[in-house]
Amino acid sequence: MPVAIPIARARRKLVVFAVLTGLAALAGLPGWTVAALALTCLAIPLAVAAAGGAALARELLRPTRGAAAPSGLGHNPEQGERFVT
Repeated sequence: MPVAIPIARARRKLVVFAVLTGLAALAGLPGWTVAALALTCLAIPLAVAAAGGAALARELLRPTRGAAAPSGLGHNPEQGERFVT
């Protein structure tokens, strides 16, 4: 039974742990703390690849851009051009 991996949450955790690793190294925290954070950064893509395959891990590391969000005005581009003065 395949497990659904929320890729956005995994990406957010990866970024948070990467930032914490950098901050811990800059702050001069003990080496084991920096190493634990760095190993966690490495473990996140491995866990995603183990649960969802290489394609999901690739999506984690290189996100694709989605379609542009609608402007919310409810106009198509042609109508928007008519309103511009």
